[in-house]
Amino acid sequence: MLPSQPLLHAAVFALTVLQALASNTFIAAVYEHAVILPDATDKPVSPDDALALMNKNMDVLEGAIKEAAQQGANIIVTPEDGIYGWHFTRETIYPYLEDIPDPAVNWIPCTDPTRFAPAPVQERLSCMARNNSIYVVANMGDKKPCNSSDPCCPSDGRYQYNTNVVFDPEGKLVARYHKYNLFRRETQFNYPKEPEAVTFETPFGKFGIFTCFDILFREPAVVLVSELQVDTVLFPTAWMNVLPFLTAVEFHSAWAMGMGVNLLSANTHNTIFAMTGSGLFTPEGPAAYHYDSGTEEGCLLLAELSTRPRLSPTYPPAINWSSYATSIKKFPGEKDTFSGAVRRDIFTFSELRHKAGNYTVCQGDLCCHLVYRMSNKSKDEVYVLGAFDGLHGSLIKYHWQICTLLKCKSTELKTCGQPVETAQTKFEMFSLSGTFGTNYVFPEVLYSGVQLAPGEFEVLRDGRLKSKHGTSKPLVTATLFGRLYEKDLPHPLRTAHNVTP
Repeated sequence: MLPSQPLLHAAVFALTVLQALASNTFIAAVYEHAVILPDATDKPVSPDDALALMNKNMDVLEGAIKEAAQQGANIIVTPEDGIYGWHFTRETIYPYLEDIPDPAVNWIPCTDPTRFAPAPVQERLSCMARNNSIYVVANMGDKKPCNSSDPCCPSDGRYQYNTNVVFDPEGKLVARYHKYNLFRRETQFNYPKEPEAVTFETPFGKFGIFTCFDILFREPAVVLVSELQVDTVLFPTAWMNVLPFLTAVEFHSAWAMGMGVNLLSANTHNTIFAMTGSGLFTPEGPAAYHYDSGTEEGCLLLAELSTRPRLSPTYPPAINWSSYATSIKKFPGEKDTFSGAVRRDIFTFSELRHKAGNYTVCQGDLCCHLVYRMSNKSKDEVYVLGAFDGLHGSLIKYHWQICTLLKCKSTELKTCGQPVETAQTKFEMFSLSGTFGTNYVFPEVLYSGVQLAPGEFEVLRDGRLKSKHGTSKPLVTATLFGRLYEKDLPHPLRTAHNVTP
């Protein structure tokens, strides 16, 4: 006699749990998805047309989920906006939204689709998880009705949220997260009244979740790691690459190292909007990553990760980010500095005039020290040491402290800070440090062609970012990216009387 379908699911799930409990590692997957976008429109499409587009995207995501499961993945993360795209108004995104219940309701949409209002997207995602015995992480839109008894209720009578959902291998909804830090163009969504610190336990560690722009702020990102002690962060994103410090793979890898957690980063893929760059990042560096600005293809990544990285013998030691920099005297040459703009941020720069040397550059409370030796000093390339200590952002203002070794766009110093993707100069060694006023510093090393440098640099306990044996490829930037969250200005859009941007 064959076992019934529910019994078979339970047996497979139990086996998965037992395998995970017996192991110190798990297999994670992320899928970078070239989203099929809706046609531009000023008027809402019908619910049927909205669902048809979402099903086209879910067809692609389902193929990736099946492939990941066949390769042994325990969990897969798909991108922000991966089911319907972007460029919506409040009205035009409405047909794409579903009411997503609190996971406390203990619901498997795949087996009980009529328990709540129609939810075909949640039902299909749940079935993808259940049919492949894998955790599925997806991003979609949530709608919540409200009325005049709520003084913050938008005039159209509903809240709309950019939302992550997680379904376990049985298809049960186990997490729901409403994005707290909306990007400035996301006017189709509301800000949640309070930040949500969403975590859930799995057989392979404690997981937290947030979305895209959230990673640059304290809540909920830092709270999940520093206070709630998650092992792994799930990170759907629609990240537009911004050189020199904020390409997706560069910053997300640095954040995982600086925070000491696994980060499963799934980006959308759209070269017109400079969206590419996904990865499975660990406290020791990238386990796998993908950056492709040349094609419009999606990409599935898998890697074996530590379930509890803090218990790993290779877990990096605690770092005092200012220890070395505050213990030494300034190197000479500080007078010979100039100002340059990295986008709108005015940095203090000093040109590296020689093949080797020691430099100090200061701005505000931050002094940056560099010791370096180039393999070859090209006359066609100029490098600088730069410092920035101040508020970044035009509308939402948040405080950065940055020390950077940076290639300029040309030999003209006025181009220093402009985006550069390629270089020819390799370094035999570099050591970068700064007098940071924060424990939240993210170490970045970016090679020519927007490539990472796994295993080729280290951060010492005294806060020095050092090359190990010289750079194997030409260097675009080596950067210590610090965040002083306590100096951020109040958010101009997140007020009690202005929850509808």
